[in-house]
Amino acid sequence: MKKITIAIIGAGCRGMYAYTPYLLENPELGEVVAVAEPIKEKRDLFKEMYNIYDENIFTTWEDLLVNDKIADAIIIANNDESHYEPAKLALEKGYHVLLEKPMSNDLDKVIKLGELSQKYNNQVFMICHVLRYTPFFSELKRIVDSKELGELVSIQHNENIGYWHFAHSYTRGNWRNSNETSPLILAKSCHDLDILLWLSGSKCKYISSFGNLSHMKLKNFKKDMAHKCVDCEINNTCQYSAIKIYLEDDKLIRSLNAVHLNPTKENLKNAIKTGPYGRCVYKCDNNVVDHMVSILEFENNISATFNLCAFTEECTRTIKLMFTHGEVGGNHMKNIIDVYKFGDNSHTVIHPKVNKSGHGGGDYSLMKDFISLITSNDGELKTEATQSVESHVIAFAAEYSRLNYKVVNIDEFYENAKNNI
Repeated sequence: MKKITIAIIGAGCRGMYAYTPYLLENPELGEVVAVAEPIKEKRDLFKEMYNIYDENIFTTWEDLLVNDKIADAIIIANNDESHYEPAKLALEKGYHVLLEKPMSNDLDKVIKLGELSQKYNNQVFMICHVLRYTPFFSELKRIVDSKELGELVSIQHNENIGYWHFAHSYTRGNWRNSNETSPLILAKSCHDLDILLWLSGSKCKYISSFGNLSHMKLKNFKKDMAHKCVDCEINNTCQYSAIKIYLEDDKLIRSLNAVHLNPTKENLKNAIKTGPYGRCVYKCDNNVVDHMVSILEFENNISATFNLCAFTEECTRTIKLMFTHGEVGGNHMKNIIDVYKFGDNSHTVIHPKVNKSGHGGGDYSLMKDFISLITSNDGELKTEATQSVESHVIAFAAEYSRLNYKVVNIDEFYENAKNNI
């Protein structure tokens, strides 16, 4: 198998820690040879971790892509609003592309990327819908396709964000404000809409959504609170305290490098004193919803509900699949699938085998497939860009429905969007 070279745009949590470590553990498959990252500390750390030559260290994606092609493939993992232009230019220069979700926070650009995928169909262009690569959801898909429980009729799917994770990423963090990045259902849950499409095996016909920002906003800021958690009188009793979340709890251990690149106790203490992650959750510039429910109907008459909520203890996905001859329930984080067959009182518990990478093993499985498709055309292209457009369209339609209290016809919504480009 040919060894490939990869360039990275965006040395954040996904670019630095999710995908590229696969190459450190499998150096015979490929190596990272270039990076573009605007923050010097991240560039320096990435250079050290992946042993990048100075001439291939760039401040912006423009600096990287103005050059002739310097690698076989490129992973684009910068901010949501900056995905389209580098992906387009990378395809035009002949790169194979792995693009972090969402494809873009602009529906017009999502549609254009789908069209570019068709134009450059000799290049691998994958979207990081990593849930399709997890053993958990792959097993659910196997059960659906096997028909061992009859026909799938309905799905109940829950995105349990976790109160602490929501405070970190969607109140204090990078995805807090849809005017700057993306609506929550796009940023967090185009994954989940993609999974509903995959499991149903059908296109979505209609969607209706409801939700709003109920709790983490100014009206719930009380007189004994402070702008910073370190100055707050009720810090000891507030479950959203930055001191508790970042210094006393280990739930966010994988995300602490978003607070500080070297997340020692001392560095974290200083970061929450001076930086955005120490703000009171009731005094941030967030506007994304903290709960949202969607009802979907598919062309094959499967119905689904999708519940997205901040106010859960666990950060996990839970699901129930209802068939004509049985039902299946599952918890993604616990890696448990319960299978019940009607009439014979049978109950089977499945624990899919998981490797050690993020998203329940999905990150490394996606990388393995991406590399195999490039080197030997040997792999299953589960998340091609053309296909991924649909889940993004549904996400935008869901947000439109929520804001306008309307049931949305997906085909009409998509055609109107295409006509207005």
